[in-house]
Amino acid sequence: MGKRSGLLVCGFLAAMAALPARAADEEIQVYIDDLLKPHEFGLDVHVNDVLKGRLANVDYAGEQTSQDRLRITPEWAYGLTPNIELGAYLPLMTFADGHGEIGGVKGRIKYIAPHADEGLFWGVNFELGKVRRDLDINPWNAELKGILGLHKGPWTLAENLNVDWAVSGPDKGPVGYQLATMITRRIGDSDFDLGVESYNTIGDAKRLGPLSVNDQQVFLVMDKGFGKWDLNLGVGWGYGRPEDHLIVKAIVGVPIG
Repeated sequence: MGKRSGLLVCGFLAAMAALPARAADEEIQVYIDDLLKPHEFGLDVHVNDVLKGRLANVDYAGEQTSQDRLRITPEWAYGLTPNIELGAYLPLMTFADGHGEIGGVKGRIKYIAPHADEGLFWGVNFELGKVRRDLDINPWNAELKGILGLHKGPWTLAENLNVDWAVSGPDKGPVGYQLATMITRRIGDSDFDLGVESYNTIGDAKRLGPLSVNDQQVFLVMDKGFGKWDLNLGVGWGYGRPEDHLIVKAIVGVPIG
């Protein structure tokens, strides 16, 4: 679905530095202002592979470790209006220990405010999903994502402030806060971008920071168009208190409709 990038260009970057990198989520991306046109369908396939992750010390009995875990998730989307897009992650597939399982489902609604092609943009995204217990002790979870960014010449800057909470489950805990940031630059006149993404945990409603006790990740990324297809590739490293130390991710934009 177009460019998957952006770093945010506003003040909370300096004050905080953070969004979680929880065990190779089904979706690792920074949201920007890309939207499908009204009544248009889209498909992105997310592929995230943990090459070096956690082998033991799980947070609760029955939790799946992240080492060598591959997640493949089709993200179906539909343009509802010029400013609203609906999406469904269906199914969330997890491959570990030589076999694959359906990990859950998730839906989303995304709004991007009207704006010019050049300059600032903003929006919000809401997600609600259910996953298996070995992926999260709380089956139902929600996320509200604030989107802010800037297009300036060949540069795209954007940041997402993510607010996560458990809707139901035995260990709901406090609301969590995260930042996802990115900066990309288009190379020449081609449909090719290079950049950096950062995913960092700020903390939760009971405690913010210090960063050394929270998950932090940084990705080198590229985005390349191939006609109506789009390919986003990234390699990420964990630091701070990472769940995963080395992750390879891909998002394949598939033309449909």
